[in-house]
Amino acid sequence: MTLLAIDIGNTRLKWAQYAGPQPGSALLAQGAVFLETIDQLSDPGGHWARLAPPTSMLGCCVAGDAVRHRVEEQLELWDVTPRWVVSSAAEAGVINGYDHPTRLGSDRWVAVIGARGRLLAAGRSGPALVVMAGTAVTVDAVDETGRFLGGLILPGHGIMLKALEAGTAGLRVPTGEVRDFPTNTSDALTSGGTYAITGAIERMYRELQRRCGRAPHCIVTGGAGWKVAPALAIPYELADTLIFDGLLSIAAQRSQS
Repeated sequence: MTLLAIDIGNTRLKWAQYAGPQPGSALLAQGAVFLETIDQLSDPGGHWARLAPPTSMLGCCVAGDAVRHRVEEQLELWDVTPRWVVSSAAEAGVINGYDHPTRLGSDRWVAVIGARGRLLAAGRSGPALVVMAGTAVTVDAVDETGRFLGGLILPGHGIMLKALEAGTAGLRVPTGEVRDFPTNTSDALTSGGTYAITGAIERMYRELQRRCGRAPHCIVTGGAGWKVAPALAIPYELADTLIFDGLLSIAAQRSQS
């Protein structure tokens, strides 16, 4: 009963094959490709051509219908039905507090479910702050009962720098460092983008702590998570597999219903 879990972001497709459709299942294989190379996944010698046929598939996609259809064409390599997560009013122990639940990005929804399940599995209670740092950055709050309260969306570091490069004469995308008091333009740009992101995270952390009366667990994921997290002035945990954790939790619940 192997499960192929797929996470299609704005830049890359990440996939993982698990021995079963439930949290804690053994990881059999994993990989990532840029969206431009999706059509090569099932080619001879491609990533998926080397996999044992999965029994089921579950994924989330924020890159649009055209990209999703391209992935489904690659899945024709096996006799497996594509299944995609759409945000709903409630699933896998999480209640969706968005004004229009189905409009919440599926990646945010799955990540929140993954964070909630991760904390409960570790015997940790309390609220959670779920940060996904990628092309865009999302900062989402979940209370101690598992209710998604809402969250922030802001540009990722790369988008900020490209906007400055496009709109400001003489500035170029830098390779600077994060400094407390930058003394050159490269460090100033890198530090400014990083602190804009970490400042939003820390603000939401304080708001959630005020709302729930206790400090939340901050979980950071996403391709740029390792760059952003060290600049945070709050406790945090890096979790590279948060989307996959959520997909496993959802798959487990659906298999029981």
